[in-house]
Amino acid sequence: MLKPDSRTIRIALAQINVSVGDLDGNRTRIMESIKRARELGAALVAFPELAITGYPPEDLLFKPRFIEANIRTLHQLVKETQNIAAVIGFADRKDDIYNSAAVACDGNLIDVYHKSFLPNYGVFDEDRYFRPGERVGVYTLNGVTFGVNICEDIWYPGGPAHIQALSGNAELIVNISSSPFHDGKGLQREQMIATRASDYGSALAFCNLVGGQDELVFDGGSFVMDQEGGILASSPRFEEDLLVVDIDVESVFRHRLHDPRRRKEDLGSSVYRIDLPPVDDPRDSLPCKGASQPDHSDSRLKNIYDGLVLGTRDYVKKNGFEKVLVALSGGIDSALVSVIASDALGPENVICVTMPSSYSSEDTRNDAVVMADNLGVRLITLPIQGIFDTYLAELSDEFEGRPKDIAEENIQPRIRGNLLMALCNKFGWIVLTTGNKSEMSMGYATLYGDMAGGFAVIKDIYKTLVYDLVHYRNGLSDKSVIPQSTVQRPPTAELREDQLDTDSLPAYPILDPILEAYVEEDRSLWEIVSMGFEKELVLKVIQNVDRNEYKRRQSPPGIKITTRAFGRDRRLPITNQCREY
Repeated sequence: MLKPDSRTIRIALAQINVSVGDLDGNRTRIMESIKRARELGAALVAFPELAITGYPPEDLLFKPRFIEANIRTLHQLVKETQNIAAVIGFADRKDDIYNSAAVACDGNLIDVYHKSFLPNYGVFDEDRYFRPGERVGVYTLNGVTFGVNICEDIWYPGGPAHIQALSGNAELIVNISSSPFHDGKGLQREQMIATRASDYGSALAFCNLVGGQDELVFDGGSFVMDQEGGILASSPRFEEDLLVVDIDVESVFRHRLHDPRRRKEDLGSSVYRIDLPPVDDPRDSLPCKGASQPDHSDSRLKNIYDGLVLGTRDYVKKNGFEKVLVALSGGIDSALVSVIASDALGPENVICVTMPSSYSSEDTRNDAVVMADNLGVRLITLPIQGIFDTYLAELSDEFEGRPKDIAEENIQPRIRGNLLMALCNKFGWIVLTTGNKSEMSMGYATLYGDMAGGFAVIKDIYKTLVYDLVHYRNGLSDKSVIPQSTVQRPPTAELREDQLDTDSLPAYPILDPILEAYVEEDRSLWEIVSMGFEKELVLKVIQNVDRNEYKRRQSPPGIKITTRAFGRDRRLPITNQCREY
C-alpha cells in the first residue's frame, strides 16, 4: 500500500526479443506486454528502440513498403493503449526516415520523438539510414513530467536528456535502447547512466532489447535508477522480462531542492510540453509484481557464455532451422561449440559428426565419443581416409616430385566440409563452425574446409578464453561435460603426424595478448613491443593478421563478444599495400 501523500508513478519496461522484419510477430509481443503492464497497474510502459521493425533493420529501411507497414503496425498498437501510456520504438517517415519513439496514450498517438544522435561507429551506421531529430519535448502524465529519448541520445552529456531534465523539468527520463552486448558493456552502461541520473537529478528508466540478430547479441539488463544513480530494480540479462517499478517522484523534487547546480544552468532551449490524458491508478488494489534487484554476482564468464547461448539459439531459430550439425573432433573448440549448441537448442537438436583420418589419434576419437555421450547428442562417424587416399591418387601425377605440405593437409578439412554440407543439404540442418578468434586472426583455418558452415559460434572468442569458458561450463555440472583429457591435450589440427598448433603459431597465452592489442586496440608494432614482446614475433603476427583478411571476408557470421570483432566492427581492405605497422 502506497502512502497517501506520496507522489509516485508506476512504470513498466518491456524487455522483449523481437525479430527484424517480423512486424506481425513483433506486434503480438508488444500487445501482450501492454496488456500485462496494464494488469500490473502501470501508468506507462516502454519498449526498446525500433521494437516494431527489429534492430538493426539495415537496408530494409530503403524499402518504402516496409516503412509503410511498420507505421501501420504502430497505429494498430496505438489502439491497444487504453488506460495506459506507451513509448514504442519504430521508424517514422516524414520528409525523411527517422529512428523514432511513439508516445501513445488512451488509444491516441500523442507525439513522435526523433532520435537526435545517430551512432556511426563500430557496428552502427545509422547515418546511412536516418535523419537526426531536432525537437525535444517533455510529457506530463498523472502529474508527473517525463522525457523520452533513444539509445545514443543518453550517451552525450549535453544531449536531449540534459535539456529535458533542466529546461523541461522532467522528473523521469525514459531511454529506449537497442544496445548490443560485448564483454564489459553492462557495467559500462550502468556507470554512464548513473552519472546522467545524478547530474540531471532525475529518475532514469533504461529499456533495452534482448535477443540475437546476426552477429549481434542484445543482453537486456533494463533497469530503473533513482535521481542519485542508485538502481531501484533491474531485469535479468539475456532473457525477456517485464520490469514493473514504482518511482517516488516526490523524492526527485526534494533532491533537487538541495542541488544548487540546477539553479546555475541556463540552457536557453525551447522544450515543447504535452499533457497526456490521465490514466487510472489501481495500485492499491493490484500490488506491484516483477521488480527485482540487480544480481551483481554475475561473472564475466557467465555473461559471455549466456551471450553465446542466446546468440546461437536466436540465429538458428529465427532463420528457420531446427537442428544443427557440429564437427566433433575431440578438440576443445568443437567441444565448446557442441555444449553451447546443446544448451541453446536442446541435445535432441544437435547432431555431431566425427570424421577421423589416419592422423586422428585414438585419444581424440575416444574424447569425441565421450563428449557426445555426456551431452546426449547423436554422433555420426564418417571416416575420411578412403576419400583422402582417392584425392591423393588423382593428384599424384601433378604433385609428383614435390614434398608433402599444406596442400595435402588442407585436403582433409575440405573433405570434412563437403561431408558436413552434404548432410545439411539432405536433412535441412545448419553447420556450426568451430574456429576461434585466435585462429581466424592468423589465418589458421582452411577456406572451404573447417570454415565451411552457416554460423561461427566462437568466431570472436580467443583461444585462452575458450579454455576459461570450458572450465566455467564444466563447473555448472556435477561432472565435467567436456572431458579433462580434451582440456589437457595440447591443441592440434591432426592433419599430419605429431602436429601441434605451436608448430605454426606462438603459444596462445603469448599470441592472444598481441592479437588483442593489434586487432581491438589498434596498437602499433612498437607499442606492442613495449608491452614486453619480441619485435620479430609481433611483426610476424601483425603481418599474418593483415594477410588473411581475404579469408575472414569469406567466413560465416559469428557472435560479437569483444569490443572489436572481425566483420562489422573491423574492416580492412583486402587489396592493401599499407605497411605502416
